[in-house]
Amino acid sequence: MKILIKNGRMIDPANQIDAIQDILVENGIITSVAAAINTEAEDIIDASGLLITPGLVDIHTHLRDPGQEYKEDIISGTRAAAAGGITSLACMPNTSPVNDSLAITKYIIAKAKEEGSANVFPIACISKGMKGEVLAEMGELKEGGCVGFSDDGVPVSNGELMRRAFEYADTFAMPIISHAEDLSLVGTGCMNEGSVATELGLKGIPWVAEDAATAREIMLAEFTGGRLHVCHVSTKGSVDLVRQGKARGVRVSCEATPHHFTLTDEAVRGYNTNAKMNPPLRSQEDVDAIHAGLADGTIDAIATDHAPHHYDEKNVEFAAAMNGIIGLESLLPLSLKLVEDGVVNMNQVISLLTDRPARIIGIDRGTLSVGAVADITLIDPQLEWEFALEGLHSKSKNTPFSGWKMKGAAVRTLLAGKTVFERSL
Repeated sequence: MKILIKNGRMIDPANQIDAIQDILVENGIITSVAAAINTEAEDIIDASGLLITPGLVDIHTHLRDPGQEYKEDIISGTRAAAAGGITSLACMPNTSPVNDSLAITKYIIAKAKEEGSANVFPIACISKGMKGEVLAEMGELKEGGCVGFSDDGVPVSNGELMRRAFEYADTFAMPIISHAEDLSLVGTGCMNEGSVATELGLKGIPWVAEDAATAREIMLAEFTGGRLHVCHVSTKGSVDLVRQGKARGVRVSCEATPHHFTLTDEAVRGYNTNAKMNPPLRSQEDVDAIHAGLADGTIDAIATDHAPHHYDEKNVEFAAAMNGIIGLESLLPLSLKLVEDGVVNMNQVISLLTDRPARIIGIDRGTLSVGAVADITLIDPQLEWEFALEGLHSKSKNTPFSGWKMKGAAVRTLLAGKTVFERSL
């Protein structure tokens, strides 16, 4: 089948293209990119006024499948991804059971291929059972299709085990993806330590809990020569540590989430459990530092940390509520807000959402090159809409952005040339 996309502003940072272009897709593959393509096609899409970008890549999601399908599953999660313009996502291993075995990896990949609306790339555990005691079978998991190793949700406290993880993963050219947190400093904290926590009478989590762990991970990566990716940086100190590590030649990358560059701990007022997450929302100074890191290239990717939870797990007292929010369908407008606010330009933000995260996990996505799989997102950057809970595709609705007026959205998402989402306008 031939699909011809015409007259859109094509932004392909991997190839340094930003121009009005046509794209021809044949049997799920991009076969031509040019200023004007005149050929017959079964589907001709007029993209006038739209951005044509590679399908977005989210390297940090929780699909809750297997074991917690009441929160989310591969079908609903990838449907939400497609609605957000995301065609590829990497799912974290803290499922039930956790993804520390070939059987779980194969289950995830098979279900996504059969019933999913996006490519799903599993991330496997660093340690068996995510217990931080014994390394998982990394070689077998890599051969099974995993793209990285993480015990996301809990840090690997054992420094010796983490050292061996770096050394062993590097023999397979795989990244260690770190949840950087010193639990001894977190204690019973449930939000950012600061004036808001004091006013609300809530136990705080100090910035040093993240920074100390980030510093250890960077030093271990430097010592071993391994590849480190730091999840959800939320503090000024963590951004600075990554910047310094890169300057020394450490093989370190990191990501920031839309909630950490959009909100501060002020969002917790009223004991709003939909503003409870780990790491917690921080201060305006930290938000400003994340903006600076996105602008200067210190931060390599924008990722959602999509963490769906059932209503009953959030509708409790603040300290007892589960951490995390959904993010697949708010990723694009919140990221585009960075452009409107002058933090980054359009090419930078599309790169943070496409080719740069794809490189971190080593997948052949995030580009509109001739010969590439036709994972394509059409974006209306001017579309104004309300982020309403009833319109979301995720099973869970735990978000602090309910009712927000958004600007910019995916209007059509193609996965290997097949339309998996089209917005009703």
